[in-house]
Amino acid sequence: MKIDIHTHIMPDKMPNWVQKFGYGEFIHLEHRNCKACMMKGDKLFREVEDNCFNATVRKKEMDETRVDIQVLSTIPVLFNYWAKPADGGETARFFNDHIADVVTKDDQRFIGIGTVPLQDIDLAIKEMERCVSELKMPGLEIGSNINGASLGDEKFFPFYKRAEELGCSLFIHPWEMMGEQQMQKYWLPWLVGMPAETSRAICSMIFGGVLEKYPKLRVAFAHGGGSFPFTIGRIEHGFKVRPDLVAIDNAINPRDYIGRFWIDSLVHDEKAFQFIMDGMGEDKICLGSDYPFPLGEHHPGKMIEEMKLSTNLQEKLLYKNALDWLGLTTGR
Repeated sequence: MKIDIHTHIMPDKMPNWVQKFGYGEFIHLEHRNCKACMMKGDKLFREVEDNCFNATVRKKEMDETRVDIQVLSTIPVLFNYWAKPADGGETARFFNDHIADVVTKDDQRFIGIGTVPLQDIDLAIKEMERCVSELKMPGLEIGSNINGASLGDEKFFPFYKRAEELGCSLFIHPWEMMGEQQMQKYWLPWLVGMPAETSRAICSMIFGGVLEKYPKLRVAFAHGGGSFPFTIGRIEHGFKVRPDLVAIDNAINPRDYIGRFWIDSLVHDEKAFQFIMDGMGEDKICLGSDYPFPLGEHHPGKMIEEMKLSTNLQEKLLYKNALDWLGLTTGR
């Protein structure tokens, strides 16, 4: 079995919220001359293929690459954290209902996780409760920062507390990368910014005491944990030599939290993958491809399958660890 925890989906039709709300750059989809265009306000943001919104096409490609189950999450640009809380709540409900509908139509191939308006903690908790209780989602996807606020900020603690109580898994995806405006050339926000942004999320949750205060919270980070696994030595050294700057909210060594959270497998390099297995633990890595986007692994799990690993280890990486993170006993 293969369970891909990192895949994105969007509806093929959505309201033009710019017109409805009268402000902002909400994304909507326009189908033009056989092309699907993500429009940011009235400007073209990105062209997408039909595998981004067509479940039939997705399942065909899953069959071709022998992926049994995709965990569906929204595209980060659709988080809409910048919007007015009520408007962000409306768009989140729309995307969550869409994902739930896709899952309902084929719950043997898809598991859905939701999105919530984290610009308003009370609204986010309310929508999380709906996702878990009504839509039967085992988790949520959230951004690596919320309007610039790091995930270790105490204002998010009530959200984490409720997620822990609900058994709601969290998938942390980088977005609005720090320094993005200063490195637009060469696609550097995606090549350099995203790994750093993911490390920012991990470090902020560790140093902010989130993982200590909510030990049963099940958190996974995208893109192999970004640069965190490769810079943990520097992070730990900084913690030891400048505790006055680093250990101000949590005095526990950051290395001690390895094994307390999950990462996906998306590192694109066999040696790098071996490194994260050695450093982060083979029980905490889940298959994740970033389907259907170009920076993803185009044949999910192929690198794992081609490595000389034991059957037991392959099973952990390809699906068992994913079930542990999601808090599920079986794929369905």
